[in-house]
Amino acid sequence: MVKDLIRDLMPVLFIGHGSPMNAIEDNEFTDSWKTIAKIITEKFSKPKLILCISAHWLKDNTAVLSTKNPQTIHDFYGFPEELYKVQYPALGSLEYAKIIKDTIKSVDVKLDDTWGIDHGMWSVLVKMYPKADIPVIQLSINPNLSLETHIKIGKELSALRSRGVLIIGSGNIVHNLGMMRTSGVAFPWAIDFDDYIQKSLEDNNVENLLNYKKHPSSRYAVPTNDHYIPLLYVVGASIGESNASLDGKPKFFCTKIFYSSLSMTCVAYGLQ
Repeated sequence: MVKDLIRDLMPVLFIGHGSPMNAIEDNEFTDSWKTIAKIITEKFSKPKLILCISAHWLKDNTAVLSTKNPQTIHDFYGFPEELYKVQYPALGSLEYAKIIKDTIKSVDVKLDDTWGIDHGMWSVLVKMYPKADIPVIQLSINPNLSLETHIKIGKELSALRSRGVLIIGSGNIVHNLGMMRTSGVAFPWAIDFDDYIQKSLEDNNVENLLNYKKHPSSRYAVPTNDHYIPLLYVVGASIGESNASLDGKPKFFCTKIFYSSLSMTCVAYGLQ
């Protein structure tokens, strides 16, 4: 039965990763990431593999990172030198790369050894799993696919959860860098849209998630959907191919608007 299977399924997470500075800072966001990693290990087990869908790997096809020693990619500029020295030396897994490729049926998947671990992932993992002793694989986002297809791929990936794979989508529900302000006072539209998506997730209202542009604040909250799409993979992985929720209600943590226009909201499925 579904309830019996839940104990055997690794949770699935969406992390609002925010600024790469979180990698070298200790704050409420990084504390929450450390806590969720501890909960996963205590309630389930140490993941056998981490599969990440990051907002920062966009390609014209769906690709799986297939290298034994992925590089740490510093895909940003204008930050302190200390940040560029951060390395996350986790291994990859050619075995799991092939398994992931074969698991996805809805689109053609390529093996790709040209990428690595970008800051959408390592800036979070240095806090969650600082020993870098869990293999890490990234899956690219093809922005040309329909939003429905992104969810479909997530559903297919849900099968990996029973293999001890921790699936993490890394992005931000609200992501408008052009309107950031250091006052920290959140724009009303940012709060409104973040609340709307949280409520849609709580109600398992996939139609709202797919049709997010109908919300009047979406033009500001999601000027481009690269940081929104990883959430859809997580939703798909929480539903599974049976199209019946595997996990019940999501658990929200770290719900805060940072720099006025950046939602740090994180979501966990399967922790109940």
